[in-house]
Amino acid sequence: MNYIRTGSGQPLVLLHGFPLDNGIWQLLLPHLESHFDLILPDLAGMGHSPLPHDDYRLSDMAAALADLLRGLDLPRACVAGHSMGGYVALAFARQFPEMLLGLGLIATQALPDTPKRQAARQQTAAEVAAKGPGVVADAMAPKLSANPAHEALLREVILRQPVPGIVNALKAMAARPDSTDLLPGLTCPIGIIHGLADALIPPERAREMKSLLPHASLSELPGIGHMPMLEAPVQTAEALKNLL
Repeated sequence: MNYIRTGSGQPLVLLHGFPLDNGIWQLLLPHLESHFDLILPDLAGMGHSPLPHDDYRLSDMAAALADLLRGLDLPRACVAGHSMGGYVALAFARQFPEMLLGLGLIATQALPDTPKRQAARQQTAAEVAAKGPGVVADAMAPKLSANPAHEALLREVILRQPVPGIVNALKAMAARPDSTDLLPGLTCPIGIIHGLADALIPPERAREMKSLLPHASLSELPGIGHMPMLEAPVQTAEALKNLL
């Protein structure tokens, strides 16, 4: 698993979303490096991390993260995930609760895909396998940020992702379980961060998670879309400091 490590303090893993890589966190780093020992992995098949095999599930990504932390001699860490990274963070919380110091849920949700959404992801996976990453770049780049100035950058990030990684991630997200049952049992510090202009995951999903997590902080960001770390890095960093 390829990763970047920077900063000092309490360990905090930042897990990127789909179909991106660890470069999306760059604007956030100056606001967090003096508070956290930051670990920024590329998830399997994305960025510079290889895809170990086909049908590599989100639970496998969570297990790979646990192996990475053990390899870094970090028995416990905070884990914050954006979108698909949030799904991996929830899988990590389910599988390795003893390793979790805190949980950050950024522009994500606990609910699984509906059957219609599962079918759409499978169709997109087939189209990407046939035509390349431009399929998702065209569909997603205009929707990810509420700020049109970010579209060109996001398109560039999507287009550099390997086709097998995109295809696998789509299938893994379609197959993910419902995580709502996990939430009430979580007792670690939790920060939920969501843009009120998110065009991909509605803010209601964040509020639903908050209703099951009375002790969690909920940061709703007006005018911000699906990319809080790009659109509002200062506010996102401040919200993540609630995990300390």
